[in-house]
Amino acid sequence: LLSAPYLQDRREMITSNRSLPPSPEAGMVPKETTAKSSSAGGDTCYLSVVDENGLAVSMIQSIYYDFGSGIVAGDTGIIPQNRGSFFSLNPSHINSLEPGKRTFHTLIPSLLTRDGKPWLVYGTMGGEGQPQTQAALVTRIVDFGQDVQTAIESPRWLFGRTWGEESRSLSLEGRVPDNILDELQQRGQPVAVGRDYDDNMGHAAAIKITSEGILEGGADPRSDGSAVGY
Repeated sequence: LLSAPYLQDRREMITSNRSLPPSPEAGMVPKETTAKSSSAGGDTCYLSVVDENGLAVSMIQSIYYDFGSGIVAGDTGIIPQNRGSFFSLNPSHINSLEPGKRTFHTLIPSLLTRDGKPWLVYGTMGGEGQPQTQAALVTRIVDFGQDVQTAIESPRWLFGRTWGEESRSLSLEGRVPDNILDELQQRGQPVAVGRDYDDNMGHAAAIKITSEGILEGGADPRSDGSAVGY
């Protein structure tokens, strides 16, 4: 606790323009939170990986609320997720509990191929908003030719809820141009405007594998993730 590198890390946490999160514990130096990123917590983690041989993995893990299943897998420290709680005991429900059945849930790690080979490895956290975020990423990259980072950073929307109570509202990030907001309102669409980089819009990450074999990665400024090359 008295080493010079550690004290320097603690010193760099102090700024003159914002307060720190409540009482960071000794020995735990959180990453700096920029003006863009969110300090909100969560229980889901997504990662995309491509190795030097082109093997690609798109993986998401979510313990689903506090401590998930409450069971640790051996001595790994890994807590299995608890999405089985989505099941219903009502036999007529679409998610009725049945032997050998997988419950409907929101985890959708994705991998887009071209000519049978991995081309875009992508996914996002964000509860029930995941399909909308993924659709936005694919549309921007495939149809509009945006690079991965631009596609991830660009303003997003959310119709309905991320989690919690049911919602039929349309939420837009604060960076959405005014003319789009005005047009939606003129057409009778109720709109709520959130933060410029809104934590409720998901935390996405992606890797595109170009025809030259170059890996183009991107990470979401709405969270604490990063893109790392080798």
